[in-house]
Amino acid sequence: MIPRLVPITDLKRNGGKVLDALRQDRSPVIITEHGRAAAVLLDVASYEAITRRFEILQGMAEGERDIAEGRTLSWEEAKAGLGRWRR
Repeated sequence: MIPRLVPITDLKRNGGKVLDALRQDRSPVIITEHGRAAAVLLDVASYEAITRRFEILQGMAEGERDIAEGRTLSWEEAKAGLGRWRR
């Protein structure tokens, strides 16, 4: 998935066409201003997928911090805690 570069003036003039292409090929669009990257435009499905992945990675990082700081449970403690959720 290679991002396309679109100057801000093109986006202003042809926003509908840019969105149509974005929906069709789902490639990110890098919006440039004065020749430099200024923003990234994504289709909704790609944005939601990235957000879900980020949330999973945050959970993993939190778990690693918990382990490093000794905030862990034995199997029996975890099993007992899960039993309360199932009721």
